[in-house]
Order: sequence, then C-alpha cells, then structure tokens
Amino acid sequence: MKKFLCAIALLPVTFQGANAADLLGGICQLVQPSQLLTIDNNTQLSDEVVRLMTEAVNVADDAKWINSTSPTFTWASEAKVACGKAYGYLRTNTRDEEYLNKCECFHQRMVSYMY
Repeated sequence: MKKFLCAIALLPVTFQGANAADLLGGICQLVQPSQLLTIDNNTQLSDEVVRLMTEAVNVADDAKWINSTSPTFTWASEAKVACGKAYGYLRTNTRDEEYLNKCECFHQRMVSYMY
C-alpha cells in the first residue's frame, strides 16, 4: 500500500514537465487529416502555416488571453510552436505531417476557446 501511495504522490511531478497537448494526444483527431495537407503548392502551404502561426503569436502575446482563465493562451502557445516547426520543415522543402496536423489542430483549439 505504501508503494502505491508513493506512486500516486509522484504523478503530478511526473506530468508537470509534459506538454498539455502531449497528454491529450487524442484531441488532434478532431481535425485529422489536416486540411493543410491538401495544399499541393509549398509556397501556398508555407503562407497558410505562417498565417496560422502569426495569429497564434498575436494571441499568445495578448494580455487579454495571458490573464484569462480560458485555455486560449495555452492553445495559442502550442499552435505557435507547432506551426513554427512545420514552417521550419517547409523551408527545407519537407512536409512534416505531424507538425502540420498539430499546427492546424492547436490553432483550431485556440480559436474554439476564443469565441
């Protein structure tokens, strides 16, 4: 019984360093496959990823959302990172499906909490 209680006591510590989006891995299934993957032209795809990333950065920098109890700020932060990584791959002509999916998913989650 002591071992069980110790394990439970350590759970919050174990998950503190984990990303909220990583813990909720199934949420991106709401938008998969990403509509971003349907854009064939890499220039147009990059433009759309940058648009999503810019919106996420603007929300993540807005005091209204930083100080809000809504999870909007969290999803904005997740979206800006995922979109940034997707864009980084696109700059090397690599379409990283995982980050494209996350970019769109996290952006949609952010928007869903804004309104």
